[in-house]
Amino acid sequence: MTSPEHTAIPLTATAPSPLSGRFATPGDKAISHRALILAGLAVGQSTINGLLEADDVQATAAALRQLGVTIVKQGDAYIVSGLGVRGLGQPAGELDLGNSGTGVRLLMGLLAPYDFATSFTGDSTLTRRPMRPLLDALRAIGTKVTSAEGDRLPLTLEGPAMARPIHHISVTPSEQLKSALLLAGLHSPGTTTIVEKVPTRDHTEKLLAAFGAEIATSVDDAGTATITLAGMPDLRPQHVVVPGDPSSAGYGIVAALIVRKSDLLVENVLINPTRTGLIDTLLEMGGDIQFINQRETGGDIVADLRVRSSRMKGVTVSAEHAALMLDDIPTLAVAAAFAEGPTLIEGLAELREQECDRLAATLAGLKANGVDCALRGDALSITGTGKVTGGGMAQSFGDHRIAMSFLVLGLGAKKGASVDDSVPISASFPHFAATLAALGAQFDPAEKGQP
Repeated sequence: MTSPEHTAIPLTATAPSPLSGRFATPGDKAISHRALILAGLAVGQSTINGLLEADDVQATAAALRQLGVTIVKQGDAYIVSGLGVRGLGQPAGELDLGNSGTGVRLLMGLLAPYDFATSFTGDSTLTRRPMRPLLDALRAIGTKVTSAEGDRLPLTLEGPAMARPIHHISVTPSEQLKSALLLAGLHSPGTTTIVEKVPTRDHTEKLLAAFGAEIATSVDDAGTATITLAGMPDLRPQHVVVPGDPSSAGYGIVAALIVRKSDLLVENVLINPTRTGLIDTLLEMGGDIQFINQRETGGDIVADLRVRSSRMKGVTVSAEHAALMLDDIPTLAVAAAFAEGPTLIEGLAELREQECDRLAATLAGLKANGVDCALRGDALSITGTGKVTGGGMAQSFGDHRIAMSFLVLGLGAKKGASVDDSVPISASFPHFAATLAALGAQFDPAEKGQP
């Protein structure tokens, strides 16, 4: 995994010719984490194909090995020998999740009901991220929490002799918090109930059902979802095929839209309705995106997307719609920079609490490349003219999504664009540059501080 003390590698992106060919979408990060964890809780051997081989997911795999789970790669598959619900062992040392906020939150939920102490840490970026909402929910089931100031990492959890049943009402939408509590609920007696006034991604629920958990979701007339899960199940091993990550696909999609005369086939993209916010918005902006070869993989629908360069227009994105694609806001901001007219993206306060302050980082990267943009409270305003001069260097702030988004901007900009550090990209898409270079993009070393 990437060390916070690593040597930065500045990179410049340009596209001397149109992009063409097949963009191989890497495995979905969210599903990869969850597939590994649930396979570790099944009794017997599970097989996972398409697992994302990136730093964040490998950190989760390493933590599971510390808990006694055997994970072996055989060819293109990962074989996971699970220990059953409540079968995990106390780790000999602390669990270091690197930069993986998803991994650490899911594992905290998983281990909160165990009546032994488990310590969690991460890199300097992860230790700045707030954990209080999840920790408060875990305290409610009897878990003892010892943490750094502000309920941040490093921290230690110690579960009660017998965890209490979970009943949680989500105040603000949080798929990671929901999923962490469902993992805790597996190890708790009775029935876990989680109420979401705004339903979030359902990958954990689908995978739990596939592994044999007794889980159900009902939605009332107001749109409130109630999820119930029976505790202490015997999970069955499964063969999981991980679909392509729509956030990673988004870099190829936007690159094809903004580089003139491009024509790409973006392959194997998960099109779960809770994950297509970016694609839906790009279609609204006038992007030429065709869905072909739709098929089912592991209970979800995937498709190949044919994407051709397009003349796009600015749009207004409501806070409700933005909430469905927070990981993709930097990518959308790049597309908006190449659109004609104003784009307003509302409700972005949560971006300030991610790997970095993504809202400030996105604004700074756009300004460095000559884009007319501003913050209006927690909304981002971008006024595009259909083209971007570029030539600037964006700071990544150790954030993989910021680094990739501004390299994509460089592909469409007249003078290209640079990022001060491309190393963080390995957190989610290690072959990002190689994948795009095979399609016509050009990446060259850059001197830090120079485009």
